[in-house]
Amino acid sequence: MHSTTLLEPKCSLPEFHVLGVRVSAVEISDVVRQMEQWIQMREGSQYIAVTGMHGVMEAQKDPRFKVILNAAGLVVPDGMPLVWLARQHDIPLEHRVSGAELMEAFCQHTGSTYRHFLYGGAPGVAKELAKIMELRFGSRVVGTYCPPFRPVNGEEKQEIVALIRSARPDILWVGLSTPKQERWMFEYRELLEVPVLLGVGAAFDFHTGRSQRAPEWMRERGLEWSYRLMKEPRRLWRRYLILGSQFAARASWEIIKERNKPN
Repeated sequence: MHSTTLLEPKCSLPEFHVLGVRVSAVEISDVVRQMEQWIQMREGSQYIAVTGMHGVMEAQKDPRFKVILNAAGLVVPDGMPLVWLARQHDIPLEHRVSGAELMEAFCQHTGSTYRHFLYGGAPGVAKELAKIMELRFGSRVVGTYCPPFRPVNGEEKQEIVALIRSARPDILWVGLSTPKQERWMFEYRELLEVPVLLGVGAAFDFHTGRSQRAPEWMRERGLEWSYRLMKEPRRLWRRYLILGSQFAARASWEIIKERNKPN
């Protein structure tokens, strides 16, 4: 298995930059096609970061995390603010790409074609999701793993790598949270021999009914943050009220500076 240089472009899909983070200007169908292409090529491992305002702002605090995002095969726009910023760059995106919707679209499109592995979630969630995927889409789930909340030790890491490699999945769904899941994919990608790794955040909980998504009309109007804030105010108030305001100010200023650059 060969590796790629850290910041080598992984595909030819259009992209734009937000506060130093490379964002792929893609819809869900574009991502599904790219995933299938990588699986069929089997040239090393690519990982996909499903990133919104939160991920971009984490990258402002942590330069290493910015490197991890920019090394991803795709950084897809999970959130209407990134879609609106794409339009400011004259890229006519219509929809956001959420982890839950991307996972559902890929499974629906591919059925039993590929081998899936589910990594993450609370105890029992991945196994429950595996049954749901098999019943709804005919997906072949070849393994699940629920990691501990603490950092794993060296022996546990070797066991995780051996478990995933022995299952020989074509795609590894990582249901952790940002930035944990992106750091995990970056660290493990060259050890696993899996063509595609994809961080889908809370998708495991959404698809098993443990968490409820905002209504579609709220998601499409950039209001999902308010729905989630109402559901989990203690956990999310800082992310949406403080980081959200900082993101809006910094991204707006970046657009103004770009427009005022001399030709």
